[in-house]
Amino acid sequence: MSLYNQRGVSAQKEEVHQAIENLDAGLYPYAFCKVYEDYLTGDASHVNIMHADGAGTKSILAYMYWKETGDLSVWRGIAQDAIVMNLDDLLCIGVHDRIVFNSTIDRNKHLIPGDVLKEIIDGSATFFSFLKNVGVNVHYLGGETADVGDVVRTVAVNGTMTCRWPKSQLITNEKIKPGNVIVGLSSAGQASYESAYNSGIGSNGLTSARHDMFSKWYAEKFPESFDPNIDASVVYIGKHRMTDKVNINGTNIDAGKLVLSPTRTYAPLLKKILTEHFQDVYGLIHCSGGGQTKCLKYLPGNYKIIKDNFLEVPPVFELIKEASGADFKEMFQVFNMGCRMEVYTNEIAAARFIQIASSFNIDAQIIGRVEAADSKSVEIHHNKEIYHFTA
Repeated sequence: MSLYNQRGVSAQKEEVHQAIENLDAGLYPYAFCKVYEDYLTGDASHVNIMHADGAGTKSILAYMYWKETGDLSVWRGIAQDAIVMNLDDLLCIGVHDRIVFNSTIDRNKHLIPGDVLKEIIDGSATFFSFLKNVGVNVHYLGGETADVGDVVRTVAVNGTMTCRWPKSQLITNEKIKPGNVIVGLSSAGQASYESAYNSGIGSNGLTSARHDMFSKWYAEKFPESFDPNIDASVVYIGKHRMTDKVNINGTNIDAGKLVLSPTRTYAPLLKKILTEHFQDVYGLIHCSGGGQTKCLKYLPGNYKIIKDNFLEVPPVFELIKEASGADFKEMFQVFNMGCRMEVYTNEIAAARFIQIASSFNIDAQIIGRVEAADSKSVEIHHNKEIYHFTA
């Protein structure tokens, strides 16, 4: 059994998918988000979309870093995580404007004071201001903040995004077909609109990252930070304290801050692609839960995805692998491994998209292609090894 499963989580969410398998898949079953008729106005030319996501267990990491250092600013990153995990999913169906957001924060009041709530709420407002400045308008409608210490050990930061969107401007992934190439957008580095180096970890796999990277000291100091039902042998098995310095490209960064890098949004880049080259975008996949196997769920046919020119894996994932002893196959299922967004297109458009990414200081390249097959599968080439995954 993988370390991820031993810690009570699943990269593939098999039980979740089984629970919802009989629900309506919406108008476009291969689209990255569920899309429905415009029930609000009855306009046949538009659709309604509502999407929910959050920062996940990354908030526990922020909790421990804040408790250890007193640095409240890390909670602003958690606010961004919860927003981006919604927004970048919506970007995958072509939505890039006129969105409303409603937050849900569940806290243990004994451990999470008002100062933390203020940082999360103010951080959300600040991030929405940034988005407005790049032409992505998200209206913040407030939300629900509940004191539920009997349910939540520390804090859960989530949100819901809703919009009404023209059918003619949707990306449904139905155009993905053999012969397409895949442009991978790097999740690491420092985009032109970011204020610091981003490790690229995003908001998925943080249960593994936290326990793999950090030491038993945290189990003793913060027992509220993990499920007591987890076997002690997989709880905080790493060697680092959060304030340990890690050298990244010649710069020393706190190990905690490295893993807490706010989830990068691709909104400025994808808005430009979607508004200027919409016809050349055949599919968009946000490599979130499920990592580099995420695309399997959204393929409209029996296709084989071959990723044989993968982006360079960022240092944070090498550190996690070193600490955990996990193999690369599991890592590619749990983490984005430095490529959190895939654009399915043709080779001519791919070159344009790579240039646009470069203008935002985001590394991008053709990482693979789509081939016809008898069933759905993914093949990843890395370090002279080939890893196979099936639906």
